[in-house]
Amino acid sequence: MKQQDIISAISTRLGHSELNEMQLRMTQLPARGTFTLLAPTGSGKTIAFAIPLLKSLTQSAGRVQAVVIAPSRELVLQIADVIRPIAAGLKTVAFYGGHNMKEEINSLSVTPDIIVATPGRLLDHINRGTLDLGTVTTLVLDEYDKALELGFADEMKKVCRRLTGLRLVILTSATPLPTLPDYLPASATATIDFSKTDSPRQRMQIVKVESPSRDKLDTLIDLLRSLPKGRVIVFANHRESVERIHSALRKASLPAGLYHGGLDQNDRENAISLLANGSTPILVSTDLGSRGLDIPQLSAVIHYHLPVSPEAWTHRNGRTARQSAGGDVYVIISEGEDIPEYLNFDREYVPTGHNDDPIRSETATLYFNVGKKEKISKGDIVGFLIAQGGLSAGNIGNITLRDHSALVAVPRSFLDDPAVISRLNSSRIKNTRAKISRMA
Repeated sequence: MKQQDIISAISTRLGHSELNEMQLRMTQLPARGTFTLLAPTGSGKTIAFAIPLLKSLTQSAGRVQAVVIAPSRELVLQIADVIRPIAAGLKTVAFYGGHNMKEEINSLSVTPDIIVATPGRLLDHINRGTLDLGTVTTLVLDEYDKALELGFADEMKKVCRRLTGLRLVILTSATPLPTLPDYLPASATATIDFSKTDSPRQRMQIVKVESPSRDKLDTLIDLLRSLPKGRVIVFANHRESVERIHSALRKASLPAGLYHGGLDQNDRENAISLLANGSTPILVSTDLGSRGLDIPQLSAVIHYHLPVSPEAWTHRNGRTARQSAGGDVYVIISEGEDIPEYLNFDREYVPTGHNDDPIRSETATLYFNVGKKEKISKGDIVGFLIAQGGLSAGNIGNITLRDHSALVAVPRSFLDDPAVISRLNSSRIKNTRAKISRMA
């Protein structure tokens, strides 16, 4: 693809009117070589590596040209959602554990140009014989440091040794890498270091919140009631703690969602969608939510538990102060807790339990049991809700369209009338009978 077409698509389809310094630097990357991009979370690195990746591809090649490997399902979906709109004329597919294998195999009936995948699922396709990666010339290993931390070194090694025709390799990492893996081409290696440039830490306020008791729930509730309207992630260290905190927040009538590795993939994806569209603007999460989530305008991060490592601290905080925006990081401390050396507070705060413009949900989410595979588009859903629901286009918020479902944000007041759902279910959308329900 031509660089001017890529940049134009980034502007028109992703809404980024101009590239940041790191992204501009990546437009100058040579077409051959192995490169490491050091960049903090939230710096726009997906667009940064997408530019040289797309420049390396040709239209209508009829073969798999590029592979992006990422360590989590969430990150795979995020990357695919960035690349797909700007890869005009190229087919992009996402493969990951928990996704329907039959549908993934069917998606290979027309050979994709770009595959975004987790290491294990990509290796599964190779072992099944459903995928030949011998034609791949461009490889991106995104969040390579996290992939090593999660134990994917062996899977990545097995996959990469099948990539015999590589010309361009890009590794991204939030931390410096000691050495390059021996299974990658070592020619023309270079490091592009933006790890300290425009650091999100410069745009954050680290705030100490003291809890009078070792059980921090009352302090957390007071803090959430004190914060202004926005979106917040609360981090805790264990699934059991996350479940307990979530239950307490719901009992306190706070609009909270739940996110951890014990949930099935669909529930996890729904939790992120409901946070992003404002239906549940508070998300209680384990460290699973500290990477691979691109939530716009996340106003604050709250550490209910102190993180287990400096890396966990960095990645939790990276959910806020993204893309040149500011953000607050609140750390709830109880008596006797040891504060890590890497944690430096900018100020202290005592919650009042009140705000004139508090965190609240003004959005509800409708669930449609039809999606892309039923030939339903976002435009079809908008037209349906205008015609059958009486909404205006401006009242319809974010639409998350999946293979067999869709989540649609609407004003919470729209569902005050209990007959609305029945009326929608009695109508057809694009000659298709859909089951529509309220999710949140």
